[in-house]
Amino acid sequence: MKKATRTIKRREALSLMGAASLLPAAAYAENISSPYIQTSAGKTVKWTVTSSFPKSLDTLYGGAEYVARQVAAMTDNKFQISVFAAGELAPALGALDITSNGTVDACHTTSYYYVGKNPAFAIGSCLPFGMNARQQIGWMTAGNGLETMQSLYDDYNIVGFPAGNTGAQMGGWLRKELNTIEDVKGLKIRIGGLAGEVFQKIGAIPQQIAGSDIYPALEKGVIDAAEWVGPYDDEKLGFHKIVPYYYYPGWWEGGPNIHFFVNKTVWEELPKDYQHIFKSACTGATLDMLTKYDALNGDALRRIAATGTKIKKYPENLLKSFYNVAFGLYEELSLNNDIFAAIYKEHEAFRKKTMLSYRFSDAHFDHFMINNS
Repeated sequence: MKKATRTIKRREALSLMGAASLLPAAAYAENISSPYIQTSAGKTVKWTVTSSFPKSLDTLYGGAEYVARQVAAMTDNKFQISVFAAGELAPALGALDITSNGTVDACHTTSYYYVGKNPAFAIGSCLPFGMNARQQIGWMTAGNGLETMQSLYDDYNIVGFPAGNTGAQMGGWLRKELNTIEDVKGLKIRIGGLAGEVFQKIGAIPQQIAGSDIYPALEKGVIDAAEWVGPYDDEKLGFHKIVPYYYYPGWWEGGPNIHFFVNKTVWEELPKDYQHIFKSACTGATLDMLTKYDALNGDALRRIAATGTKIKKYPENLLKSFYNVAFGLYEELSLNNDIFAAIYKEHEAFRKKTMLSYRFSDAHFDHFMINNS
């Protein structure tokens, strides 16, 4: 008898559960064509975004367009992002300012452009002789990097999300060869982030110039050297037409993150499901950009080499000098900047932890494959 009673009660419970399961289906019947359950009740949101990159650089500028397409597709076009290229709403290096003050809703830019505000901005993107792409992405997502960087972003009324990564970059274009420290002294070089301070400490004259302005500066002799990203983008910008030497590696950018910075008030007003969708789209943009560079850089480098460009490695003695100056700079900044010190400590702990396994796995595998391919 007890068994029969339990069976009846179980059937009743299942019946009630089945009936209850029909309620959400009925409630969302009108949205059955929507690609997701609209917990925000299909609220229309429109953002204006300024990019730090020109439209001609489809990889970098394309990162913001990728996010815009994804959030539109996942919200049945209810969440729309309009992206404007560098110079349309603000200069390339002014993107953070107009996001912070609410002139635009968000910007797609590179964190280290803003080391003049606080050198800690560089850490969210990359440090000279810092992490490679996998490590930098890992620190920001699986590590504590994003939360740690937010302690800085709070001071500028923004919320930050990685939304792109270029992978390890090349080491720049130069009019003359660099063999010794003496060759670096007096060199006028376009370079961003804390790498400029490293060059400056050795005697160079660093300048931060937006991507679209580098070519004319090189052509007119305003600068002697410049770095940008890597073969695919550098070919588009035409540096091989006016500068003979192309150096590697880009020791200052082993795997820099590109960022979306969102005005903090705008972010807090965004429905929670839209927040989740936006963050997912940014994660997708990081993978999309990184894989595009992997697919495009090899062929571009072959074309550049075919023009007669001399592709050269930084001499080991110079790399070691730059390395020592860079880590001396980090010690100096840590002594004078509490925010930098706290974030750098987290960054270094993650870098050293991951470097151990890389030493035995990725590094040796890559080395073997490169030498046997």
